[in-house]
Amino acid sequence: MRQGLFAAAGAYLLWGLFPIYWKLLHHVPALQIMAHRIVWCAAFVAVWLSLRGGWSWLRALSPKLIGMLAASALMVSINWWLYIWAVNAGFIVETSLGYFINPLVSVLLGVVVLHERLNRVQWAAVSVAGLGVLWLTLQAGHPPWIALALALSFGGYGLIRKLAVVPAVQGLMIESGLLFVPALSILLWQEAHGGGGFGHIDTRTDTLLVLGGLVTALPLILFAIGARRIPLSMVGILQYLAPTLQLLCGIWLFHEPFSSIQAIGFGCIWAALGLYAVDGLLRNRRRPPAVAQQQG
Repeated sequence: MRQGLFAAAGAYLLWGLFPIYWKLLHHVPALQIMAHRIVWCAAFVAVWLSLRGGWSWLRALSPKLIGMLAASALMVSINWWLYIWAVNAGFIVETSLGYFINPLVSVLLGVVVLHERLNRVQWAAVSVAGLGVLWLTLQAGHPPWIALALALSFGGYGLIRKLAVVPAVQGLMIESGLLFVPALSILLWQEAHGGGGFGHIDTRTDTLLVLGGLVTALPLILFAIGARRIPLSMVGILQYLAPTLQLLCGIWLFHEPFSSIQAIGFGCIWAALGLYAVDGLLRNRRRPPAVAQQQG
């Protein structure tokens, strides 16, 4: 269990420090960074799978599963592009809000799409989070579009990946493989029109673009290792580490504004997450040991 805890915590720690990494590439357009991220991620994951177990699992893929993974690939590519753009445009605080909202968006998608039922505490958590978003909307004069788009795109991605029964790393390989040709086409088009960043700026930029694929794949691999070894309730608590670190990066490292008005909205969402997390822990403790072990 200790190995699983370190692996899962490491995944969320890396995700939480993403703003620092993408800020180092602020001079490269977000679309180009995303394309490099896809291309090099596909390369790194292909090497990982070749070393770990080969490619026999490809024979089990069905056209329906590939179609679902194509949809999840589209959702995650939108999420990646928007996140990179927002970080380098100075909206790190709002991106963190998106990932704080994301668990509750996933809950609502479960209710609407999968017809899951919520208890009173869970409905209260969703309602309090909704009040937080409404407060931020009224004070800013517009909804927090970046946060909502990130939460919805990643929530949609999570929903599809829940329905598409495939291991995390193999799923990422299919997704990045499906996106590989469009991403490579973007890079070649940019290069042909004189806008390519790779090989034209400096060695550090080239290295960061290549390692962006590893930075993308490594947290997911760590998460896949950790999720199999620790209880689901612990995973649920650890997931808040990433947006917390992102928020701290935005405020302390990059000096983005964080007013008392924002603090009230964030406070509502944190309270909602607290309600939801505590309810999940209590329900997990009340379950029979055999059930809890299966879910862990």
